[in-house]
Amino acid sequence: MEQAPPDPERQLQPAPLEPLGSPDAGLGAAVGKEAEGAGEESSGVDTVFVVVVVLFTFVQMTHNNFWLKKIEISVSEAEKRTGRNAMNMQETYTAYLIETRSVEHTDGQSVLTDSLWRRYSEFELLRSYLLVYYPHIVVPPLPEKRAEFVWHKLSADNMDPDFVERRRIGLENFLLRIASHPILCRDKIFYLFLTQEGNWKETVNETGFQLKADSRLKALNATFRVKNPDKRFTDLKHYSDELQSVISHLLRVRARVADRLYGVYKVHGNYGRVFSEWSAIEKEMGDGLQSAGHHMDVYASSIDDILEDEEHYADQLKEYLFYAEALRAVCRKHELMQYDLEMAAQDLASKKQQCEELVTGTVRTFSLKGMTTKLFGQETPEQREARIKVLEEQINEGEQQLKSKNLEGREFVKNAWADIERFKEQKNRDLKEALISYAVMQISMCKKGIQVWTNAKECFSKM
Repeated sequence: MEQAPPDPERQLQPAPLEPLGSPDAGLGAAVGKEAEGAGEESSGVDTVFVVVVVLFTFVQMTHNNFWLKKIEISVSEAEKRTGRNAMNMQETYTAYLIETRSVEHTDGQSVLTDSLWRRYSEFELLRSYLLVYYPHIVVPPLPEKRAEFVWHKLSADNMDPDFVERRRIGLENFLLRIASHPILCRDKIFYLFLTQEGNWKETVNETGFQLKADSRLKALNATFRVKNPDKRFTDLKHYSDELQSVISHLLRVRARVADRLYGVYKVHGNYGRVFSEWSAIEKEMGDGLQSAGHHMDVYASSIDDILEDEEHYADQLKEYLFYAEALRAVCRKHELMQYDLEMAAQDLASKKQQCEELVTGTVRTFSLKGMTTKLFGQETPEQREARIKVLEEQINEGEQQLKSKNLEGREFVKNAWADIERFKEQKNRDLKEALISYAVMQISMCKKGIQVWTNAKECFSKM
């Protein structure tokens, strides 16, 4: 039976979150006694690159249910373009071709490929939206906008063809990370990013995600003023800082090694030149010296391909360098929720105290209202009853608000920690594979060096 296509009108809002993992202690436990006292809580193509296709299961939404559809995603080309920006100034930028293709088809129908072009800034917009709507998720990072940790042979120009190719691979990896995520893959804005070229930005802006984004000043304020931070998230924040520091140092060391290794290999080209010149003046030894020189030339030129392969391993490390900031984003959101909860508990406790003072007629703390009473006399019973009634309504609202924030906080912690555990498994697996592959590549490189000198030795032996 043919599946119904997704309804465009239902593609505008994110899918409801599903509970993940086992429940954890919520934010309310961190409020402590204070909360208890307060109640319940376009131009020509510049460069075309090879297509890298990965298969994944993408979830689309119909009117009443989810249905699975297997789709291939690839960022297959990069193209340099020139156009005008929002300030009507001419600029040069790179556009990337995203191709999606369904692999499920029946009745002998041909498989159609959808394609559209996106700029890097549109990838940034997609990620900004995901950060706001899914604050409990470690959102995959984008590849670097400008080259970092470069060594002398690499260009820091963001229009350099080699850099654009590595960024193309990184952008494809970014999309595949989202597509393989159990929650992010269900998002309608992500689906439209892959399928709707025109008016996509307007569709994203209509969600109002910018208004829901937390300000940096508010997040900084929460970081320093929260009284009862969750130790798990505090430790995670410290871990993300240390992870970023360690990977940064590793990338710097690797860049220095690449610089020196490149020089060592290229200097071997001098052996080739000297042996070739020497062979010209020797009769019996000439052929052996010429062959040895050829092996030295091959050895010297091999470093270009070796270091090009190394860059891909460096990019894998850089992804987790940027993942560290994604971890901190989850921690900052938790701090904001904790701070809001503490402020709500504090405000509720203050209103309860005011109500108690009005009922008993005793003032336990200094207040402007108390000074006013002393200067201008006591309130009438009717005024006091009216104020008590207003405070009781505010207390009731505050208790409901505190309870709601507690429930929201518990749900956030449960979902966030489940996704963090998922991320840890992914990180351990990816970094293990990357480091093993890097070690294997270094072993292979050393073996090739040994083989070159073994061949040179044989050439010398035949002289």
